Amino acid sequence: MSKFLGYPGLFSCKYCTNKMDLIGKIPQLNKKHVHINNPDKFNKILQQLIEDGPSKLQVLSDFGKTITKQHHKGKPHLNGYGIIKNCPSLTDELGKTLDGLYKKYYPMEMDLHIPLKEKYQLMEEWWDLNENAFKGLIVSPKELEVVCKQLGPTLREGMNIAFDMLYKEEVPVLVFSAGLGDIVKLVLNQKEVLLPNIKIVSNFLKFNSEGVIEGFTAPPIHIYNKNEYIIENAEFYNCIIDKTNVILLGDSIGDAKMAEGIPHVKNVLKIGFLYERKEEALPNYLDAYDVVLEDDQTMEVFISLLKCIFKKK
Repeated sequence: MSKFLGYPGLFSCKYCTNKMDLIGKIPQLNKKHVHINNPDKFNKILQQLIEDGPSKLQVLSDFGKTITKQHHKGKPHLNGYGIIKNCPSLTDELGKTLDGLYKKYYPMEMDLHIPLKEKYQLMEEWWDLNENAFKGLIVSPKELEVVCKQLGPTLREGMNIAFDMLYKEEVPVLVFSAGLGDIVKLVLNQKEVLLPNIKIVSNFLKFNSEGVIEGFTAPPIHIYNKNEYIIENAEFYNCIIDKTNVILLGDSIGDAKMAEGIPHVKNVLKIGFLYERKEEALPNYLDAYDVVLEDDQTMEVFISLLKCIFKKK
């Protein structure tokens, strides 16, 4: 039995093949911090995912504060920009610029009263300024690797188990990040979970022949354009063209829209992780996600659903 899940017989999912109240039969969905706004809708989607099995499933996930913990004992993790600015070869000016932009734009990103269209424009503006701050700087891959190992975030408890399950069932996983793809790739690699079924869509640094940063690889990825329109012509798209079911994981309202660019998808089950401003944000998260997990730093709900879909004991 998995130590962090703590349920005897948890992995017995014989009930998962029956058309009944699945929520009532899955212990992880009946905790106080688990919120489901529409139980009938949730049961219907989950039942379809179970009937179709792993061959029709794909997973779309945010990276920071979703695959990684939102905090560790109350202390927030550094994001990719927070990690890279600690590289000794980069200037103090970069750190000051990134910090200043974060203080200006992050409150607007989290403001529940700013219309989505306006937020989209603000995020485009923020990411353009982030990109400009890196242009002309030099940092080596080795330096990135060392700093990432020292300051990188912790994966959610059980994330390695979930990744292993998905790999064994040949379920494609698309990891979106509005941060730095170089850091995302390093973290997953250092945690030994960068498996062949995982594709990262993010802002990777672009270097010239002399190792100078020229900017980001286009197009820019921010919190409100993480959808599959961006990768429709990419090689990974061919791996998901027949995957009609999606489990989506995110920690922001914008993340809930990640599946909107997939024309062939029929069923999407959305899992939202909520930590900041819980009381104020919960109603909006319940509108955006099928299940909202309040200050849950584990993957036990996700794993319990995968066990049902994969019909594993």
